[in-house]
Amino acid sequence: MPRRGERRRDFRHEDPDLRPVRIGVRQVVTPDSRGKKRVLQFDPSQFACRTLAAELADEWVEYIEVTSRRTGTASSHRQGLRLFCAFVDEQLAGRAPEASLARADPDLSMVLLAWEQSLPARWPRGSTRPGALAANIRILVNRRQRHPDRDLAPRLTQIAGQDHSLAWGVTKELDEFSRKDKAALVKAAWDDVARLRKRLKAGWEMVEAGGHPAEHGWSRMPDLLWALAHRAVSPREMAKTVPFPLAPELAALIPDNVRTEGQSCGLRGYFLVCGLLNQLYPNQRDMHAFRVLLVAATGHSPEEVTGLMEEAVEFTEGGVRLTMIKNRARRIHRRAFTRIDAVNTVEHVHEYADRPRLEVSAIVRQLMDVTASLRALHSERPAPLFLQGTLPPSFEFTVGRGRLRLFGQWVKEMELDLEGRIDIRRLRKSVKVEKAVAFGGRITDIADDHHQETFRGHYAQGTTLRMVSGRVITTAQQSWFDKATTGPVVLDAAAETALEEAAPALAGLGLSAEQVEDLRSGALEMGVTSCRDPFDSPFSRPGDLCAVAPLRCLECRNAWILPSHLPQLLLFADHLDRLRTRLSPAHFHTRWGQTAANLAAVLAERTEAETAAARRHIAEGAATLQLPLTARAEFDA
Repeated sequence: MPRRGERRRDFRHEDPDLRPVRIGVRQVVTPDSRGKKRVLQFDPSQFACRTLAAELADEWVEYIEVTSRRTGTASSHRQGLRLFCAFVDEQLAGRAPEASLARADPDLSMVLLAWEQSLPARWPRGSTRPGALAANIRILVNRRQRHPDRDLAPRLTQIAGQDHSLAWGVTKELDEFSRKDKAALVKAAWDDVARLRKRLKAGWEMVEAGGHPAEHGWSRMPDLLWALAHRAVSPREMAKTVPFPLAPELAALIPDNVRTEGQSCGLRGYFLVCGLLNQLYPNQRDMHAFRVLLVAATGHSPEEVTGLMEEAVEFTEGGVRLTMIKNRARRIHRRAFTRIDAVNTVEHVHEYADRPRLEVSAIVRQLMDVTASLRALHSERPAPLFLQGTLPPSFEFTVGRGRLRLFGQWVKEMELDLEGRIDIRRLRKSVKVEKAVAFGGRITDIADDHHQETFRGHYAQGTTLRMVSGRVITTAQQSWFDKATTGPVVLDAAAETALEEAAPALAGLGLSAEQVEDLRSGALEMGVTSCRDPFDSPFSRPGDLCAVAPLRCLECRNAWILPSHLPQLLLFADHLDRLRTRLSPAHFHTRWGQTAANLAAVLAERTEAETAAARRHIAEGAATLQLPLTARAEFDA
C-alpha cells in the first residue's frame, strides 16, 4: 500500500502517445441460472501487460452490461481475458508493459494468432472451449473499434475482424436413462422419501418426550433434540458440553471414520450435532429424492423444479397447479397436474401415495411437509420448497436453498447400477423420449415447454431422434406404398361382363363409362395388363406417359387385369422364372420380388381350364411377350 500522500503509480498508465487507462479492479454483477446476483472481478494489475489487460477489461465490463449476459458468459469471457494476458506476458517478456490495443508495436495481431493456435492443446480433442475463448477475445477487440474515441492498431483491426481458424468442436449431448434405470431411480427416490419421513417423525416424537438437558442430563437423545428444536442450547455449546464416551444411540449418529477414540472430541462433537439436526430437519442429501421424483413426474428441468416457491403451488380439487420459472430461457410455465385418483379428491386431500408412482400433487405435499419446519425458520417470504439445514464449521445452523451437489454420491448410496454418466438432466430427457413415443414424434407436441429449435438442438438425438426420424420415414414410405403398390384390379369373365351391365357400380370402381368401353375394346392395353389412366402413373410425374409399363404394371393401382391378359401373364411368369435363375436371390427380390408375388396371386385365382386354354393359345404362336429391350438384360450391380 502506498504511504499517505504518495500517489499510487499503478492506478493510471501515463503515456504521452496513449490516452490514460485506469489500472483498477473491474467487476460485473450478473444473474446466475438460479436468478441470484453474482459478482465477478478482474484485476489487470496481476499481469505485466497492465495496459492491455485494462483495455480489454473495460470492453468486458461494457459488453456484459449492455448485453445483460449471465454469469456463465461473463465468466467465460473473463477466463479468455486471463489466458490471453498471461500468454502476452510470456510471449513479449520485457516488452509486455508496452502492449496495448492502440499500439502497432509490439504487434498484438501476431500474438493473438499464436495464442489461438496454442489453445487446442489445453483441452481434450473436440472440445468447444478453444473456439469459444478465441471468439470471446475477438468480440472484445472488435467492440473497441466501434468507439471513435478508442484507438485500435490497424493490423489488429484486420485480424480481429476475421473469423478465427479454430474448429468449434462438438458438444456431446447427454442421452436419456433407459426405462429400467429410470424405474430404478424412481423406486429408490420413493424409498428414500419414506425413510426420511420415518426419521423426522421419530425425531419430533422424541422432542415431545424430552426436556432441557441442564435438568435431565446431557446423555439422552430426546433431551438433546428438545434443546435444538427449542433453541435452548446453541450447537457450539452442545458440542462442548456433551460428555464422551457417548450412549450407543448417540454414537450411532457419528460416521464410522470419526467415531474412534483417536479423533478429537471437538470433531466428534461437531458430527454429533450434525447427526442430531438431521433427526429434525432434512439436509442436502434428502433433497435429491424429491428432485428425482419431480423431474420424472413433471418432465421439467431440475432448475425449474428446485426453484419452486410457496407462492408457486396452488392445490386444486383435481391435483396441483405449479408456476415454474426457467431463468436460462427466461420463460415462465404454469401447468396443472391432475391427480391419478382424482375421484373424491376432497375427502382424501391429505393422503399420500407411498407406492412408486409419479403423482405431482402427492410429491409436492410430501416435500412441503418435510420442509415445513425449515420454512418456519427461513427469513424470506415466500420461502422456497427445496430448503435444507446445514451446520457449517462456525456452528451457526443455517437454513437455505443451496445447490444440490453430489448426485452421484446419492446414487451410490442407494446402490443403483446405472448405465452411462450419472446426471440428473438425463432423467428429463427420459421424459422427453416417452413423450416422443406417445405423440408419435411430432415436435410441435413434444417441445411444449421450450422452443422447437431448442428441442432439435438438445433433445433430438438418441432414442428421440430415432423415433422422430423413424416416424417421418415410415409415413413417407407408407404414403408411397399406398400410392404406388396398391396392386392391380383383377376381373374374371363374369366381372368383365358385368361392367357393361352394372353401370351404377362404375363409380364405386372409380371408372367412367368411357374408360370401361376403352378397357373392353383394348384401347388401354399396356402389355401384360390394361391401364385405367396411363398419364396418371404413380411412377412418373402427373401428365407424363407411364415410363415403367409393362414391367411395373403388376405393382400399380391403375392396372386392370382381364381374362384376355392370361396368356401374356403366363409368358411374363416364364420370363421372371428365367430371371430368377440368372440373378442372385437378393438382387431378384429387390428388382422383381413384389411383381412376382402379385403375379403369383393373380395366376392362383385362375382355374386349371383357363390356364390350359391360355397355354394352348401360346403354343399355337398366337401370343408373344412384348417387353422393352432393357428388360432383356439384367446386371447384378
